[in-house]
Amino acid sequence: MASGSGYWMGDDQQQQNWSGYNQNQNDWYAQQQSTTGSQDMGWGQFDYSQPQQPSAPQPNPANNYYSQQSSYGGYPQSGNMFIPGQQPAPAGNEGIEDFENEPPLLEELGINFSHIKEKTVAVLNPMGGASVDVIADQDLAGPLVFCLLFGAALLLHGKMQFGYIYGIGALGCVGMYALMNLMAGDKSISFTCTTSVLGYCLLPMALLSLMCAVLSFKGIIGYSVSLLAVLWCSVASSKLFVIALQLDHQRLLVAYPCVLLYSVFALLAIF
Repeated sequence: MASGSGYWMGDDQQQQNWSGYNQNQNDWYAQQQSTTGSQDMGWGQFDYSQPQQPSAPQPNPANNYYSQQSSYGGYPQSGNMFIPGQQPAPAGNEGIEDFENEPPLLEELGINFSHIKEKTVAVLNPMGGASVDVIADQDLAGPLVFCLLFGAALLLHGKMQFGYIYGIGALGCVGMYALMNLMAGDKSISFTCTTSVLGYCLLPMALLSLMCAVLSFKGIIGYSVSLLAVLWCSVASSKLFVIALQLDHQRLLVAYPCVLLYSVFALLAIF
């Protein structure tokens, strides 16, 4: 009985302990509910009649990071960095060739057919006029063609005189260039312009050489026609020099060396 009573006494003591523990838990839950109730009462007493002020948005660190990265390379990015056409065009057109607005090839080479035509007409009409711009054009395509025509005409009657043509022409151009610059005073003329004028005025001599290939010019008639061709070349060249350098009162002085130069070409054509 003692052992039995001790067992039950221990059981009663254990039950008392559990009842005390449960009482403590109930007190703690009651305290938490009272605290929550007071907080709910505080939220319930909020005055909604007052106007509410909008709160300022808080900065997002991620947005600041992407805004810094968007200006990479000095170009602003809008987020569509892989969409073509969004990047600003580079300054200038470096490395881009505009083929549509390129000048023609003949113009780049300095060949102007309108000036060639005007100069040729001015030589064929010694008494006519010519513009200063056309005379100042340093075109060598026409003189080269007329020199080749003169040499080809000499070939028709068995004369290979291309070396004489270019040698005499070069010496004559150097002499006329020095003489025209000495006579002009304030104005001056370039060597290529002098060569162009003398070369264009060789056209009548080329026509004389073609006639000599068909007819004999070793008589009085032939000499007269040759003299006429020399005068033709001299008058045309002196007219162009006078217009270019404004030597109105010195045309005879300009024509005299031209007569000497073209007389040598006439001798090549006749003999």
